[in-house]
Amino acid sequence: MSKLIIIMSIFSFLFCGTIEGTVTYVMSKAGKPLKGMDADPICGMAHSVPPQDENWMLNENNQFQNVIVWLKNVEYSGNLDTTTAIIDQVNCLYTPHMNTINSKQKVLLKNSDATPHNINSQHPNNEFAFNEQTPPDESILKDFGTTDEPFLLKCDIHGWMRAWVLVSDHPYHAVTDENGYFKIDNVPNGTYEIAYFQEKLMKGLPKSFNTPLNTATITVTDDGVTNANFMFERPTKK
Repeated sequence: MSKLIIIMSIFSFLFCGTIEGTVTYVMSKAGKPLKGMDADPICGMAHSVPPQDENWMLNENNQFQNVIVWLKNVEYSGNLDTTTAIIDQVNCLYTPHMNTINSKQKVLLKNSDATPHNINSQHPNNEFAFNEQTPPDESILKDFGTTDEPFLLKCDIHGWMRAWVLVSDHPYHAVTDENGYFKIDNVPNGTYEIAYFQEKLMKGLPKSFNTPLNTATITVTDDGVTNANFMFERPTKK
């Protein structure tokens, strides 16, 4: 799909719409609690019961929390947020777990725990890939360039600690809430490819399974809200 060039101005906001929707799964499938946190006593004591693994947050209505949603192949010339984004390591978990930022933002990676962590960036561009330790109550400031897809941050000391980051050169992205809902405002009129990233379905399947479809085509108009509900299908074997 060719890139859609968007020139943002006061005038162009007259021709913008909103994208909203809910991301679901085709069937019920309960998540699982994290295992192994007691290997570090500080991590184990941080939780009275093991928290649910955030890689699969599906509610009773089969609605997905923690899905990154974004528009693909968009060229944007407007102003972008420059505030520093924060990803914390707290209670031996990355918070937030799913992150969408833009290319003008730096990221402060904090360690609010009383135990050391390390941050292993699996950025597809080696310029932004790193593996650095963060001692208790310390932080590091990073620039992540841009990415076409979300990339992984992980802690090699505590293997359950994982976070995902999408870095866009436009503001049209969101993360679903506990009801699978997302909303993207001020999208100029046009036809777009919209993508949905659920980490276990996109990056956590055995090699013997096909990755399910995660994109759709939508058309945005200035006369209201464009519905972009999406249902992930059950993965099929190769």
